[in-house]
Amino acid sequence: MDRRGLLIVLSSPSGAGKSTLTGRLRDWDDSLRFSVSATTREPRDGEVDGEHYFFVSVDEFQRQVNDREMLEHARVFGNYYGSPKAPVKAAIDAGKDVLFDIDWQGAQQIATSDLKDHVLSIFILPPSISELHRRLVSRGQDDATVIEGRMQKSWDEISHWDSYDYVLINDDLDETEARLKTIISAERLRASQQPGLMDHVRRLQQEFEER
Repeated sequence: MDRRGLLIVLSSPSGAGKSTLTGRLRDWDDSLRFSVSATTREPRDGEVDGEHYFFVSVDEFQRQVNDREMLEHARVFGNYYGSPKAPVKAAIDAGKDVLFDIDWQGAQQIATSDLKDHVLSIFILPPSISELHRRLVSRGQDDATVIEGRMQKSWDEISHWDSYDYVLINDDLDETEARLKTIISAERLRASQQPGLMDHVRRLQQEFEER
C-alpha cells in the first residue's frame, strides 16, 4: 500500500456549494467514497440497508456510542444519526479516502477521535451573506420560512470556521474545485499517510552505512 486514506470532512452553511463540490470531487476521483451513516429512523422507500444507511435500533445505536464505535453522532428531529468507525477505519487502512458531509459538531467529534491523525477538514464559506441568500432562493427547493431558518442557522455554522484545517471562499465554483483538488492531492502525501516511509528511510540508512 502506497498510502493510508484520508477522512475528508467538508462543512459549510446550506447554500455555500458544498454538495456541488462534493459531486465534482467524486467525478474527479471515483475511488472517493461517502461514509455510510447509521440511523435509528425507519427506512424510506428504495433505501437499502448498508448502502444508504445502516438502520439500527435505538438500543443498538446507544450500545455503539457507549462502546466508542461511532466517530461522531447526533440526534436530529427525534432520530439518532452517526458515523460507524469500523468501515471508515477499514477503508483508510486500505488506502481509500472517505468523504464526510457533516456540520461543525460532527467535525469536532471526528477531529478528537482516535483516527484524528488522518483527518482533513475543509470549511466552505460563501462570498457574502446576500449571495448565500440568493443561492438558497434560486434553488427553488424551499419556501420563505425554511429559507429564513437556513439563513439563521448559517451564522452558527460560519462562526466555527477557524476550527478547520483549510477554509475556502466559494466565490467561483471552478476555482474552488481546483483548490480542493490541490489540497487533497497534497494531503495524500502527508508523512503520516505514507506507512512505508520509515522502512524506506531505514533502507537508505543501511545502504549509506554499507558504502
